[in-house]
Amino acid sequence: MFLSLLLSGFLTLVELNCENLFDYTHDEGKDDTEFLPEATRCWTPHRYWRKLDAVGRSIVSCSEDGIPDLVALVEIENDNVLHDLTRRSLLRGAGYEYLMTQSDDPRGIDVALLYSPFSFSPVCYETLTVATPAGMRPTRDILYVQGSLRSGDTLHVFVVHAPSKYDGARTTRNYRLQVAGTLLAAIGEIRNHSPHAAILVAGDLNEKPEEPMLRELCRGGLYDLTVGAKGSHGAKATYRYQGDWEAIDHILVSDALFYRHAGTHVNDQPFLLENDEKYGGVKPRRTYIGPRYHGGYSDHLPLVSRFWFE
Repeated sequence: MFLSLLLSGFLTLVELNCENLFDYTHDEGKDDTEFLPEATRCWTPHRYWRKLDAVGRSIVSCSEDGIPDLVALVEIENDNVLHDLTRRSLLRGAGYEYLMTQSDDPRGIDVALLYSPFSFSPVCYETLTVATPAGMRPTRDILYVQGSLRSGDTLHVFVVHAPSKYDGARTTRNYRLQVAGTLLAAIGEIRNHSPHAAILVAGDLNEKPEEPMLRELCRGGLYDLTVGAKGSHGAKATYRYQGDWEAIDHILVSDALFYRHAGTHVNDQPFLLENDEKYGGVKPRRTYIGPRYHGGYSDHLPLVSRFWFE
């Protein structure tokens, strides 16, 4: 059994976009057919179990001593995947429990929070649905979890996966701002009851720090720990697109956590990277390149934050 870092006075949080962590069976009513054995991607059981172990190895590598206490996961298909990840993969000895959303996202994509029960005890949780603008597809729900730490502190965690720029950055901008508004409204309710609450937001927000959604969240009293976060093996952010590193994965906190912040970095262990033959440098070693199976880990690198608690 792994030991939690919180036993030594630190809380470690990991945020990771898993790059389409689907199982290999069809979910009724969801557009997941590309991730079936007979589909063009040939998503076989072997590839699925290999992917689960890859995600597990990514998570474990984020901590030098034990396992991360909390893991915010993005692009998770369903409960079956999380059960297999926590009970039947490389992570099976870690003792993780989990909570997740059940969104109306057309592909069945959801977000989840893994937590070590040695570090964090959930008190309550809910999913926050973001209203869908006319002409747009439903996006992922926001996961909210309130829990207690071993230190006795109460922690409020939100896991978010904002709409992508697939239909155009300008077209989807207001949708992401709507996600920010939903999130800030929920945070406002928490602050009405506890003005100095420890609040943490983690996820793939599909915007860089200088873009509108992030500016709105920071105006709402959150601190973006992602600014300037980089790795030690060449990664300047968590995601690379056409040779440019982009900080689109974020960890944001309230002031109560900002003053307990002990550092944030990108986990760019060499096994998570490969050479970028076209643009130079390195890039995340992803599972698919277009429709072609590549056998890597994810197109995003893990983002890691540590906080100090007495």
